[in-house]
Amino acid sequence: MRKILVAGDINVDLICSGYQTFPAPGREVLVDDFVMTLGGSSAICAMGLARLGNPVAFIGKVGADSWGDYCIETLRAAGIDVSGLARDPTLRTGVTISITSAVDRALVTFAGSVAALRAADVDAWALDDASHLHVSSFFLQQDLRPAFRRLFALAHSTGLSTSLDPGFDPAERWDGLAETLEAVDLLFPNEVELAAMSGTTDLADGLRRMSKHRTRVIGKLGPRGSATLEKDALLELPAFAIQPIDTTGAGDSFDAGFLHAWLREQPIRECLRWGSACGALSTRGLGGTPSQPDAAEVRALLAT
Repeated sequence: MRKILVAGDINVDLICSGYQTFPAPGREVLVDDFVMTLGGSSAICAMGLARLGNPVAFIGKVGADSWGDYCIETLRAAGIDVSGLARDPTLRTGVTISITSAVDRALVTFAGSVAALRAADVDAWALDDASHLHVSSFFLQQDLRPAFRRLFALAHSTGLSTSLDPGFDPAERWDGLAETLEAVDLLFPNEVELAAMSGTTDLADGLRRMSKHRTRVIGKLGPRGSATLEKDALLELPAFAIQPIDTTGAGDSFDAGFLHAWLREQPIRECLRWGSACGALSTRGLGGTPSQPDAAEVRALLAT
């Protein structure tokens, strides 16, 4: 199988878990656990794909600092090609601090190098040496956003399929996506993102409104499972019953599982099952990457 190119955001996640009361201004609270892991939607998806046994190359930017060293070494240790991961001495690597519990979480992010990737950084890659291009965090990629449609069209012209996880829009304007979708094969919004982008809370109608041109929309519904349209009928699958410890990056692990099956031309229902299994299994520990499953673990869960 040719490489899967994953482009976009990468940062360090500092995760504090198990607070008794949430911190208020001027107060200090203790937590039960702490981990440092790789973060960024694109990076978590890349790690999930590699864990499943796929050849992966990552394209992104980090700063020339210790956080950047950590990001590069973590990807490299997972067998991911990091020759497309640039180090910019004018930037500092992004960091997210997550204060999390089994119920909810709050995030504080220093974006740093997260939004510094440009189309030229991706164009420099030989796209014809890959099978698929996946990009996450559309609304965070400020420098890349104007070139998204052209980039995906270029990928198609060289025989690649494409996918996009839009992520949340911090400005909550949710604009600029329509033209890009003309060249996207798979769109992976969660329930909140789908409702905001489509302008409706009706699941089937939201999927229908966003399924323009060539785009298949995969709705990630958290504990409710996942959904898509199959011949204009709603296809919904339930989630796997796993008690979560931390849901950080579960949607990005879903993307990895779905793509793993989809690129092997599995039926759409099976792709949803692989996505849901990978998303669920990734919540067994703190952080988006430490508990991501390999293919054997997914098959074992699917068999049950």
